[in-house]
Amino acid sequence: MSAEAPVRVEPAELEVLESNQGLLQSPFWARFRAGLGWQARAFDCRAGSMRFALLVLVRSLPLGQRLAYAPHGPEVPEPADREAFLTGLARALRPHLGGCLFVRFDLPWSIGAPLLGAGLRKAPMDIQPPSTVILELDHEEEALLAAMKAKTRYNIGLAGKKGVTVEEGGEADLPAWYELYRQTARRDRITLHAFQYYRRQFQLASEPGAGVALKLLLARHQGELLAGIVVALRGNTAWYLYGASSDRKRNLMPAYALQWRAILLARQAGCRFYDLFGVPPADDPSHPMHGLFRFKTGFGGRLVHRPGCWDLPYRQAGYLAYSLAERGRQWYFRRLRKRV
Repeated sequence: MSAEAPVRVEPAELEVLESNQGLLQSPFWARFRAGLGWQARAFDCRAGSMRFALLVLVRSLPLGQRLAYAPHGPEVPEPADREAFLTGLARALRPHLGGCLFVRFDLPWSIGAPLLGAGLRKAPMDIQPPSTVILELDHEEEALLAAMKAKTRYNIGLAGKKGVTVEEGGEADLPAWYELYRQTARRDRITLHAFQYYRRQFQLASEPGAGVALKLLLARHQGELLAGIVVALRGNTAWYLYGASSDRKRNLMPAYALQWRAILLARQAGCRFYDLFGVPPADDPSHPMHGLFRFKTGFGGRLVHRPGCWDLPYRQAGYLAYSLAERGRQWYFRRLRKRV
């Protein structure tokens, strides 16, 4: 694509998003977020000889303001002149976004040189985790195990030897899983959504033509529920979305048994990739989520770093006020709330 190629966008039905590969740019995600206070807008976009679909979510703010957010979009090969492309896309979207203060792109590309100039600004906070671990599943089970760290292989085996079993649950099991998730949130001091948030995902996924399969995997020992995870499958990729665990019997390593079962399930479903969806950017023992980094990277795979969120302000004064408020909210959740 030429850097000078103009970007043209046309509003479209949500079905145009079927051509996208990612979960967060899918019609399923558009319908899910539309039930949670967002407006889901789909666009048919062209830039030179390239054509792509884009999901943009619009949310109301106080004082009649609004923002626009493209989760993991646009799904296009990284252009040579990223700044020119994103600026052109933002300007083409503006007439269709009804006076939004800005548009935020949560970019799916691998990280490169910083995005500078052309009016782009690094967002005060990232919405989706910029770094993740992705496993390639085009291997036999023995090869997948061999690519893991020795401790991870050991813990998978230990869970089996100690009698931990993994089964697939359904929507009726969600309340029990959510209670574990509440324990996890208290223990790790993380924010969780209300129960209906997760229930709605399963309800939408069960509808005909949803295009996404949600799997609830539950680990038990002697009938006691110890842990559970939610995994989404779409196209050639599976994503580990949520994990919950009890405060009891953690030495039985149910989390390792769950991930191994999810990997096998994704492979059997024809997925080529398993995205563990979010890790700290490096193996830094001082990071508050260092344990999560060691856990997820233990399964092998490759670290992927993305640029995170970048904003193109439409109205400078309003954007400045919003970004200051967002920085304050980020400080509260990352600093003050973690201490109480």
